[in-house]
Amino acid sequence: MSEEKRIPYKIYLSEDEIPRQWYNVRADMKNKPAPLLNPATLKPMGFEDLRPVFCDELIKQELDDTTPYIDIPEEVLDFYKMYRPAPLVRAYFLEKALGTPAKIYYKFEGNNTSGSHKLNSAIVQAYYAKKQGLKGVTTETGAGQWGTALSMASAYFGIDCKVYMVKVSYEQKPFRREVMRTYGASVTPSPSMDTEVGRKINAEHPGTTGSLGCAISEAVEVATKTEGYRYVLGSVLNQVLLHQTVIGLEAKLALEKYGVTPDIIIGCAGGGSNLGGLISPFMGEKLRGEKDYRIIAVEPASCPSFTRGKFAYDFCDTGMVCPLAKMYTLGSNFIPSANHAGGLRYHGMSPILSQLYHDGYMEAVSVEQTSVFQAAQQFARVEGILPAPESSHAIRVAIDEALKCKETGEEKTILFGLTGTGYFDMVAYQKFNDGVMMDYIPTDAELQKSFDTLPKINL
Repeated sequence: MSEEKRIPYKIYLSEDEIPRQWYNVRADMKNKPAPLLNPATLKPMGFEDLRPVFCDELIKQELDDTTPYIDIPEEVLDFYKMYRPAPLVRAYFLEKALGTPAKIYYKFEGNNTSGSHKLNSAIVQAYYAKKQGLKGVTTETGAGQWGTALSMASAYFGIDCKVYMVKVSYEQKPFRREVMRTYGASVTPSPSMDTEVGRKINAEHPGTTGSLGCAISEAVEVATKTEGYRYVLGSVLNQVLLHQTVIGLEAKLALEKYGVTPDIIIGCAGGGSNLGGLISPFMGEKLRGEKDYRIIAVEPASCPSFTRGKFAYDFCDTGMVCPLAKMYTLGSNFIPSANHAGGLRYHGMSPILSQLYHDGYMEAVSVEQTSVFQAAQQFARVEGILPAPESSHAIRVAIDEALKCKETGEEKTILFGLTGTGYFDMVAYQKFNDGVMMDYIPTDAELQKSFDTLPKINL
């Protein structure tokens, strides 16, 4: 029986095959991510240092560099069953349209109301907040997927949710904002005039359209000044990448059922949650010397943390109130152009992924948004899913790699992460369809201005 007949268009695992443990890739990393630093003392932060900001159980996960597998709580598994296992799809129609001998698979994480993979971690963080007896959580959101996911998770566990949404997204994506409010969250455009750090940022950057770094600062300030609240984050942190490994674990199991091994694994990269979640189980094999994969991170040319950033300690937020992380960064003062559509707007990158990239275990490329939306349109027309702009960065490079195979005749197997749907991103699609979408790439001078603000730390 030929492979085409043997492998279905959609590969679904059964409910009892949902992973019962997350995989902690740090356990297999020779060079562990550098510790978070206290912004006041510049000393490594331990459990007690982080308690005013994060939930206790999440801090333990954040600091755990040695435990390879961590049990998923039963309450979280019960929630996962609402939308997991998520399908692994063989992109037969895209392969045919491209005329490529490559075999393309994508892990689709948009089959839930939040529309993205973000729910995988949101429900975990809301669960631990509830278990700790907290009243509520605060957070930031860029394009809105994370805020939507957290509002859903908070409603499920009956806790309050305060979201600070990047101002340009707040204005461009009113319907995603309204989904959050429907689930009971309060949504504030950031930077706002409601917080000290928001007022400061507005004074220093009059008319700013905001950034994730700004929104993080505001959310942290509110969490630390409001009794019974903690701050939660949708990407970047070790704990978030841990929770997202359900993506890669399911993808790996689905592929193994049909004896398929990917040659190339591709994910979009903003803060790193989706990419880290997809690649972690495969990266573990690579780190242990069991298999080799070509892993590609794809980021926007307008916010190129990996490809043009510095590997250095930097503040995780624009207001410089959060811990410092060693990561590939454009500088915490960097604010992406308002012209940039969708998420992937964070100035830095996950410390885990930064270390792996620095050590040569993965590649990174940046792509311009008009080419990203060209790929999104092509994919939508043949595969029947309107992809999120973020996901479309991965689609762009998956198509490029498949076309290279067309030139060489190689039958490589490509796996990419389709993080979610783009139904609330129609302002961006409209600009593309109207031919008015522009590409913006920051100049070296602009980046250097931000690099000049990096903290001087020698460890």
